[in-house]
Amino acid sequence: MANERPVIALCATIVSIAMRAACGVLAITSPWHVATAQATPPQATSRWRELLPIPDPLGVAGPLVGTHGGALVVAGGANFPDGPPWEGGVKVWHDAIYSLDLDRPGAKWQVAGRLPKRLGYAVSLSFPEGIACFGGNDSVRHYAESFWLRRGVSKSEWTTSPLPPLPSVCANFCGAAIGRTIYLAGGTETPTSTTALRNFWSLDLDHPAPRWREEEPWPGPARILGVAASDGKSFYLFSGAELSPAGDGKTVRRYLRDAYRFTPGRGWQRLADLPRPAVAAPTPATLDAEGRVTIWGGDAGTHVGFQPPAAHPGFAKTALAYDPMSDAWSESEGSPASPVTTATVTWRDRLIIPSGEVRPGIRTPAVWSTDTQAAPFP
Repeated sequence: MANERPVIALCATIVSIAMRAACGVLAITSPWHVATAQATPPQATSRWRELLPIPDPLGVAGPLVGTHGGALVVAGGANFPDGPPWEGGVKVWHDAIYSLDLDRPGAKWQVAGRLPKRLGYAVSLSFPEGIACFGGNDSVRHYAESFWLRRGVSKSEWTTSPLPPLPSVCANFCGAAIGRTIYLAGGTETPTSTTALRNFWSLDLDHPAPRWREEEPWPGPARILGVAASDGKSFYLFSGAELSPAGDGKTVRRYLRDAYRFTPGRGWQRLADLPRPAVAAPTPATLDAEGRVTIWGGDAGTHVGFQPPAAHPGFAKTALAYDPMSDAWSESEGSPASPVTTATVTWRDRLIIPSGEVRPGIRTPAVWSTDTQAAPFP
């Protein structure tokens, strides 16, 4: 982009190269870079591959992410093109749609159109007929509009068509689907909200006249940036941050470790607490071959206010797995970049985690993938 600082772009490139070196790049097989992440502990090794980085050299936080027609999409999101916030940089939202053809050897990212508006921090979920996108925000306001994002006939352009709008404006929330029914939880109503929402909405895509239902919310605090998951029968809600006003116009976050499971017809059940908070971890969380729900990283809240901000060590480096059979958690190796405020997507047998925020105010263009059946837990 024209207003990016060359120095910042160079730094992002250097960081990306350093991350690849740390993870040990073994080979390149277009469009995948192949890498092996160092495991902790050693017996918990999983195999990661690095896809081509998105075209924005800074990367974005809060992008809309999904797959349709054999292509991976990363759209919208926000970053700081004129420098990090501690140097006076202003957060900028984007509308570019980046598309990567996963089926075509040698494919490169394309700028494949624009979103209807600059948008980030929405919920996006992939279905056979397209990527369903809900709510989100820009620098001024939150939105209730929802839409399908679909690959066009030419495969080089993406189109949008409307979905039922949310019951109210919302951003910074999470969602997952049980079959064809979408569930959304939490969030905020405005960019200056000092409290979070305790909302739980559902939308049945197969209903003749789909409309949102306001469901009974979970029996716990309101929250933003929770992590959702689905095992096909139940919806899970993990972690997130509760908001409260600080009295000086600022907001205080309480990092949450609670966990809940919602089963249609049976309601909510409280689950074992997470070993640590996982605020804004890539969502939805994923299922491994053993039926465990895996949360990749997240913000544990251990470095809030870290100084100097340029030396912030980043977010949690480990993954958390919840075993529904034992109602217990285990912790092991995380993803190589450990980003937050991004989404996960599955394509065939691969889990993909694109871009996101690796330190407060700093994004990454890196796109990582691992085998969905290769759990990082022994």
